[in-house]
Amino acid sequence: MSEIAKFLHHGAEQITPKTLRGIHKKLPALKLNFAEINAPEYPHLVEQLEFLAGIVEDYVDGADDELPLVAVAEAAYAVAYSHDHLGLIPNHLPHIGHADESAIVRTILIENERALSEYADRHNIDWVTVKP
Repeated sequence: MSEIAKFLHHGAEQITPKTLRGIHKKLPALKLNFAEINAPEYPHLVEQLEFLAGIVEDYVDGADDELPLVAVAEAAYAVAYSHDHLGLIPNHLPHIGHADESAIVRTILIENERALSEYADRHNIDWVTVKP
């Protein structure tokens, strides 16, 4: 298991139902923050974060209860982490500032590909693949 996957799993283990509801309440502001991400080295990051935010939103709202809880917790962790300005790599660093967020998101998409693909199908969402 990669170090990023271990980091993600440890973070997702900290997501409680209360934490999940708190992240859900902050989603409108978080989505606005996603739109401000300027990371040409990671051209799909914003779209992928919005996809993960939708997973959290649909799960908490009861619009999708077929998702594995671990995938929801990982999505919630990634969404919250992307807003944390004290990440592993400071976002202001040119060319690598969003590498940590991108790695975390890609890990979620890879590890939960089947469940997230089925979620996307159920909600008529274009599947956000793990693009290079």
